[in-house]
Amino acid sequence: MSRVLVIFAEGSEELESVTLVNILRRGGIEVTLAGLSDAPLRGSRGTQILPDGTLDAALAHDYDMVILPGGMPGTTHLRNDARVIALVQQMAQAGKWVAAICAAPSVLAAAGLLDEKRATCYPGSLKEFPKVFVQDGAIVQDGFLLTSRGPGTAMDFALYLLELLAGNQTRRQVEIGLVR
Repeated sequence: MSRVLVIFAEGSEELESVTLVNILRRGGIEVTLAGLSDAPLRGSRGTQILPDGTLDAALAHDYDMVILPGGMPGTTHLRNDARVIALVQQMAQAGKWVAAICAAPSVLAAAGLLDEKRATCYPGSLKEFPKVFVQDGAIVQDGFLLTSRGPGTAMDFALYLLELLAGNQTRRQVEIGLVR
């Protein structure tokens, strides 16, 4: 079974976070929602989220994929956290999946992972990173790096990630249950 880490910061986009966690768990993926702190966190729209545990505790385990939700100021908190930067760099160096949605691809760019790579994001989120080949697509994959545009693409992104981790048949089964 694949293991996925989703990292949630104060001000992260809750729609993206919950959608990603929910869809992957429906597909049988073991998902840990880790918070940057040990307290309940408020999302970018004010919804209180109680992570499964802290990032520090989560870092004691290995994962097949790490996912960063966007939202502001959550993305800023993720970008400013040395643990997050080190983790995405380690995952990329190990050839493991690294995914980010909305403004969070800027975290990957700040970590140096998107230089000369294709990516998508919430419009304008990568403007300070001229070495990134910004695309208009809803989902862009460049090797093991996966990016998506924003809250409106969260369901499709989650299903895409599920298919990568568990295969097309699992994705179809989950989609049938969603009545898509």
